[in-house]
Order: sequence, then structure tokens, then C-alpha cells
Amino acid sequence: MLRSGRGAIVNMASFAGVSAVTMLGAYVAGKAGIIGLTKVAALDYADRGIRANVVTPGPILTEHLEQGGEEAQRQAASSTPMRRTGRAAEVAATVLWLCSEESSFVTGAVVAIDGGQSAGLKPARVYRQGEGMKASG
Repeated sequence: MLRSGRGAIVNMASFAGVSAVTMLGAYVAGKAGIIGLTKVAALDYADRGIRANVVTPGPILTEHLEQGGEEAQRQAASSTPMRRTGRAAEVAATVLWLCSEESSFVTGAVVAIDGGQSAGLKPARVYRQGEGMKASG
């Protein structure tokens, strides 16, 4: 990449690298480290024509989640505001875009592919003053 003066690095982290998940200290630390390293690489190589970005998937329906069974899949889906799990093809399409010329001005980005998890919380029911508990939509 340095010889040619161009290139794109796309690292894979996780939603857990952006927002901690209980009982997964080493995993969270590792994924947060990937995010930090990617940002440093973006700064170090931006003026050499090399871009570095990182994707942070949330719950993706992979073989691992499929093996977890229906309840694990239901819980994973309900953890996202979109109320579904992502697909590997959605992650792959994002990585391909980050490697393409269409994203040639994107470097140092943390791209969430998480069904809205990183936007915040969307509980199934919320309290509205004077209205009691209502479905959030």
C-alpha cells in the first residue's frame, strides 16, 4: 500500500468495543483496542493515500448465533431498536463500500452495523408522564 500510495484497511471490531457488555471484559478490551488502533492508523497514513476504518457489528445471525437456538436469537434481536439481527451480507456490503472509491474521503470512521444499538436504548415500553406505560413504537 505504501509503495502504490493508496489502499483501504477495514478492521472488524464489535458493538462491544464501543459500549461495554457485562462479563466480557477481555472481549470488550480487545475490540476497543482494535477501534483505537484503527483511528491511529487512519491518522498515521491519511497523507500517504491509505485509509483505515473499522466496522462495529451488533448481533449478526452467524453460525454461532444459530447454534445458540431460538431463544438466543430472540434475545439478540430484541436488543436492537430495529428488533432484528443483522445478516452477514449486510456487514460484507459495508466492508466492500469502505474499500471502494465511493468512500475515498472516509478514514478513521467507526461504522456501526448494529440495528441502532449504538444510538441508545429503545425499551419495548416507556413511561410517559400522565399517560402511564406505553409501547415505544
